[in-house]
Formats: sequence, structure tokens, C-alpha cells
Amino acid sequence: MPEAGLPAGAAGATPLKLTAKDFKSDQEVRWCPGCGDYAILAAMQSFLPELGIPRERIAFVSGIGCSSRFPYYLNTYGMHSIHGRAPAIATGLSVSRPDLSVWVVTGDGDALSIGGNHLIHALRRNVNLKILLFNNKIYGLTKGQYSPTSELGKITKSTPVGSTDSPFNPLSLALGAEATFVARTIDSDRKHLQSVLRQAAEHKGSAFVEIYQNCNIFNDGAFEVLKDPETRDEYVIRLEHGQPITFGKDGEWAVTHPPGAFGLQVKRTAEVAADEVVVHDATVDAPAYAFALSRLPDTDLRNTPIGVFRAVDKPVYDDLVRTQLDTAKAKVTRGADDELAALLGSGDTWTIL
Repeated sequence: MPEAGLPAGAAGATPLKLTAKDFKSDQEVRWCPGCGDYAILAAMQSFLPELGIPRERIAFVSGIGCSSRFPYYLNTYGMHSIHGRAPAIATGLSVSRPDLSVWVVTGDGDALSIGGNHLIHALRRNVNLKILLFNNKIYGLTKGQYSPTSELGKITKSTPVGSTDSPFNPLSLALGAEATFVARTIDSDRKHLQSVLRQAAEHKGSAFVEIYQNCNIFNDGAFEVLKDPETRDEYVIRLEHGQPITFGKDGEWAVTHPPGAFGLQVKRTAEVAADEVVVHDATVDAPAYAFALSRLPDTDLRNTPIGVFRAVDKPVYDDLVRTQLDTAKAKVTRGADDELAALLGSGDTWTIL
């Protein structure tokens, strides 16, 4: 069996000496100047050589949207599929081709509106996919309508007096589907982004990564407080497995277990006992802990955790399906002629169990 989330044959093989240049296609990259997708693409092209996998054994499947142009710009196999259906198409590819490393690239509109059911079922099944959701809180390709992650009251071309929809929290949705790997990162934080991609690639099963991505044309600065050096330390909570969850320029804030209450809360570190500060554990089996973390951010993005929220081991859909097929084939092959003869000579009626 291959190690972690890598395809069959990858474990123990001599690593290939590929570079970022090897993963750049000959297609002109066509996003708006300044789009956060450029940073994500560059980070991915630099990261992929680490996998040590031949390019012909890597596949990117996308849906519809600005993010979904990704397969054009990577020198791997890929498919620009139809709106919202990338997880379904990628599921078939992953199950039938265990030798491939299969990635899904989608956006908040593509994955959470028309593609909502496909996403949650891929996650609950624990298909061996790496799903990257670029969240810019807007429909960029179709020129600025509100999306399933746009805030309540968002004024756009399709909601001129403000959206009346409550937004999805993508991580909460993924954790509700009991995804086995759930993480969040930011387009402009290359080191953190690549660290999360690395951990997602190593995971066996569904890995869901939300990437906060700036759309500088239709929703510019949506995540600026998480990036600006003047505010990011006070707003961003960096999750590190096995470490107390504190943040702020001098660690003056802490995530705590509120006595006698459910969920988590943020308090001043100096005001709580050391044993009240949460020590992050991404391997907690029940998703309730990670779900509580996903609910910490305020509407102004204060107290936003980034990093790996959950990483647990569960049976993988691909393996279960292939085991069933192998068992069925073995049964048919073993004594099939004798079983058929006995069935035909057994009488006028048959009982099917």
C-alpha cells in the first residue's frame, strides 16, 4: 500500500528531480492583474515537485469559475469540467485510477451553490481527493454577483440593496460532512499555504482546504485585516498541532474552554488559568472540537484560525469500492461454471439472497 495520500507506486520510489518550471504549461495565464490566483498557482507549481510523482500521474479537475482555469496552467493531466460537478468527476477518476494523485480546484460559487451536494458527498465518503476551495466571497468570472459566502447585506450587481442570504462557513460545512482533513490558509502567505498543501497531499482520504483569495476587481480587500501587518497578529489564530492556542503580537489572547459551557471562546491570556488554554489537537476523532474552532471568527474576521483543523484516519471510499470489486471478481472466477450448472438444475424457482 502507498504511504499516506500518495498514489500507488509513489512510496519507496526514487524521487523525481522536477522543478517548478516543469509544472508550468505553455498557456498564457489569464486572470485579472493582481488576482490572488496567481499567488496560489505559483505556490502550487513550486510545491508539486516535492511529491516526486511523474506529471502524467497527477490530475487536476476543476469546475467553472476563475479558479477553475487552473488545469490550463499546470503541465499535468487535467480537466475543466462543468459547473459544480468537479468532485463527482474526480471521484470516478480516483476510484478507477489509484495510481493517480487527484486534485479538485473549485471556488465558493462553484462548490457551494450548484455543486453543494457533490462536495458534501465526496467529503462524507472520504474519497481520496485533495479539494482546494478558493474563497473570495464573490462571483468573479460572471462579474461580481454575491456568492454563498458573501456576508449578509452584501451590495453587489445582483443584490443592489443588500443580500438577504446568510453565508456558508465552508469549514463548518466540511466538518458537518465529517471530512477527515480540513484546513484553511491564505493566498498571500506562501509559506503557510505550501505547508497546508503538503499536509493535504500526505493525507489518505478527502482533504479539504479553504484558501482565502483576494478578488481585487469585484471584492478587493475582503481579507485585508488578515494580511495587513498592522492588524494580522490581532486577527489571525495560527493553529499548530500540540501547541497552546494563543495569538496576538505578544500572545496576549488565548482560545479557552469556557467553564460550564459549550464551544470555545477567546479571552485575554493573563485572565485565564494555564489549564483553560486549549492545546490544539487536529487528531481528535469527533469533529465537534474542530467545528467549534471553525465558529470562532467574528463577522469582521477577528479571531480567524488558519492551519489544519482536523486530520484523522478513516476508511477510504476508493479502497472499500475496489475491495468489493475484487471480492466479486474472485467469487465469479472461482467455481463459476459449477455454480451456474447447479443453479440451472435446481428447479423451476430460485431464491435470491
